[in-house]
Amino acid sequence: MSSYIIALDQGTTSSRAVLIDEKAQIVGIEQLAFTQYFPEAGWVEHDAQEIWESQQKVLLRLIEKHKIAPTAIKAIGITNQRETTILWDKKTSQPIAKAIVWQDRRTADFCTQLKEEGWESYIQQSTGLIVDAYFSATKVHWLLENIPNAKEKAQKGELCFGTVDTWLLWKLTEGRSHYTDHTNASRTMLYDIRKLQWDTKLLEKFDIPTSLLPEVKPSRADFGYWQYEGHAIPILALAGDQQAALFGQFCWEKGTAKNTYGTGCFILMNVGETAPFSYEGLVTTLACGLNETPLYALEGSIFIAGAAIQWLRDSLHLIDNAEDADYFAQKAPEDHQVYFVPAFVGLGAPHWDMYARGALYGLTRDSDKNTIIRAALESIAYQTRDVLEAMRRDTQILLSHLKVDGGASKSNFLMQFQADILNKEVIRTQTPESTALGVAYLAGLQAQLWTPNELIKNYNNTNKVFSPTQRSDWRSLKYRGWKKAIKKTKTK
Repeated sequence: MSSYIIALDQGTTSSRAVLIDEKAQIVGIEQLAFTQYFPEAGWVEHDAQEIWESQQKVLLRLIEKHKIAPTAIKAIGITNQRETTILWDKKTSQPIAKAIVWQDRRTADFCTQLKEEGWESYIQQSTGLIVDAYFSATKVHWLLENIPNAKEKAQKGELCFGTVDTWLLWKLTEGRSHYTDHTNASRTMLYDIRKLQWDTKLLEKFDIPTSLLPEVKPSRADFGYWQYEGHAIPILALAGDQQAALFGQFCWEKGTAKNTYGTGCFILMNVGETAPFSYEGLVTTLACGLNETPLYALEGSIFIAGAAIQWLRDSLHLIDNAEDADYFAQKAPEDHQVYFVPAFVGLGAPHWDMYARGALYGLTRDSDKNTIIRAALESIAYQTRDVLEAMRRDTQILLSHLKVDGGASKSNFLMQFQADILNKEVIRTQTPESTALGVAYLAGLQAQLWTPNELIKNYNNTNKVFSPTQRSDWRSLKYRGWKKAIKKTKTK
């Protein structure tokens, strides 16, 4: 009988279940979108129950479609959108409010207050993070302060907090497991990434009871069991989506990096077993390693990447499908000087401006939809260069190439422009499923289904290499214009 790993890949806009065989190859994918809520300007919410139901549906659909016997499933791994914050009742397992999504900016003023009170340095030293509404701590605080009776219930030990990994684990195990892993804990702005424990000083500041928190384990561990048709299927890996993608791209050596082009862009560099302090607006985060020794990464988070293309399609109706963007972009003049800064929810790394908003610069009478579409695609590549320049200054490591994955990496125009503006090779994976593969690799290693050497031997995932073709003067001119646009957009 064949053996399988199932990766649950819970993203910002859809839930997916991915079937991986014993040769570490993807043999099936099921996907289901779920509702996005925007109740106020800058607010983004999900229905946690809908997240669970969509994830459960694709899991069962995957098993039934491929006629997989329960005994053939050796392990489940969970990877997830990070920072998104859920509080639920411990007895009923019902969420007390909608989940506050990582993109949500409702706590921006509270973050400004924290900075004014002098917390910025301590928070960065302990958690590796920048004080920003992006992370979970201020979202938990907001829920406790604004949902009726939430604070009282939390103080009585009647509530649970979790990022999406913890919520799915709780539901899969029917409330038996309240865990998270190091990678997700390191995104909460509550976790000391060097001591590997919840920071009691920060918990006191945010008025968060310790009883609310999940226990933290390494990404490879025994997280409990999912009971399916009388069989207990072990859950052996949890990992935040970007750390899972770093592992899935085989960035196992210090100095290797990847960029995932999804709703946002997430650039991570493996920096080894010592957590560096970033002076360039990046965050230090825990990553997944081959053993229990803590491994760290520098990360630059770009809030709007593929979401900009969705905006062109859904809000401006300039394209019918995301795939059409390449066609129209290539019809725009190459030497145009139009810049689109997609700061719909502020600017992330390395700028960190919570109050910046999107803007178009350089429009002239002959600017048309082709130019705007091209500028939107180019903005993704410019933001990526901003982060990689900051990483180079922080680490003194000069990358020879960049590994890429994610839905927007399918755009040949974007990938070629990325190579040109970086003056580096861009290596695109055969499958954009590096996130699901990464957590599947971790679960399979824990289940002893394969060894690291076997994974490397079976890995042949390069789809295409994009080499730079443009002159240095072109590159300098284009990037200089982008930096002017960013400067005009920033509020500080």
